[in-house]
Amino acid sequence: RLTVALSVETLQARRDWGPIFDILKKKKFQPRISYLAKLSFISGGEIKSFSDKQMLRDFVTISPVLQELLKEALKPG
Repeated sequence: RLTVALSVETLQARRDWGPIFDILKKKKFQPRISYLAKLSFISGGEIKSFSDKQMLRDFVTISPVLQELLKEALKPG
């Protein structure tokens, strides 16, 4: 059995991706959370990866479908 010791900050960052992960999963974007707390999913046939929500916010500005899909989950705060 393998175990990973993650910091409190890393665990919180992974939890923060939870709502976005769930939305993307329901819409068949095949999301993944990789080491340490990076979210990736398939969009337009390509794998897109984001290490924080701001990077994702910047990306969705060029994708109206994702912008609408994630607008609630990406609200600041």
